[in-house]
Amino acid sequence: MLTLFPEMMTGALSASILGRAQAQGLVDIQLTDFRSFATDRHRTVDDYPFGGGAGMVLKPEPLFRAVESIAVAESQASRVVLMSPQGRPFTQAVARELTQYSHLILVCGHYEGFDERVRSYLADDEISIGDYILTAGELAALVVIDAVVRLLPGVLGNDESAAADSFAGSLLEFPQYTRPREFRGLTVPDVLLSGHHKDMAAWRRRQSIMRTKTKRPDLLEKAELTSEERSWINSLHTMSGIDSEPPQAPSSVKSGLSDDKTVGTREYTRHNEKD
Repeated sequence: MLTLFPEMMTGALSASILGRAQAQGLVDIQLTDFRSFATDRHRTVDDYPFGGGAGMVLKPEPLFRAVESIAVAESQASRVVLMSPQGRPFTQAVARELTQYSHLILVCGHYEGFDERVRSYLADDEISIGDYILTAGELAALVVIDAVVRLLPGVLGNDESAAADSFAGSLLEFPQYTRPREFRGLTVPDVLLSGHHKDMAAWRRRQSIMRTKTKRPDLLEKAELTSEERSWINSLHTMSGIDSEPPQAPSSVKSGLSDDKTVGTREYTRHNEKD
């Protein structure tokens, strides 16, 4: 990764799944400060835009030198990806696509962006994680790294975990439950306690489809659905009778919560729950 602020990345990259994946040799993530490839006395990496305008623009020389240096060191084809609001939207499908490359170079932008020659003649791809402005491209790069690394074989321990995640098949994940079986009058659906794996799989599939229909209907157009499932969705005129969302919680569920209207915050009282 090419960055001006490697200190922003070290904590996140060394923790949790990303940290374990590196420790196990499943992925190698290197941080390169491209300021070190500037040749003037002040290590300048940005300058004013030609034609005037607000802000500063990242210069091409340090970035070209940095990418060329890394590519030579790796002695393999590298795919250069700019983190940019002008890039194509980042999705789970794009994350899967990026796992096919043995070596990625993520370039983190700052200020008013890149000199156009970087975009036109150095980058192979541009990716945006959303239609909003961030202070640093490093934050976007972390999102991409995490999403891609968790798809690599062996990283999650159980490859089914990645396959069942939300968006894996353009569907949101089904509802999940754990102990206790009953909590303040709320119980786990019987089907999940039945031990019938076929019934549980069918329930989860149905819930996943219904949750997507309710929360992200735009995903259904590209979801991997059978013709029977699409016919079933089209036959649903209302959500009544469909248990895609939990019922209204009884008042006892919120008995441990109190609203402090004077300060606009909610205080939480810890309860000891028994299985």
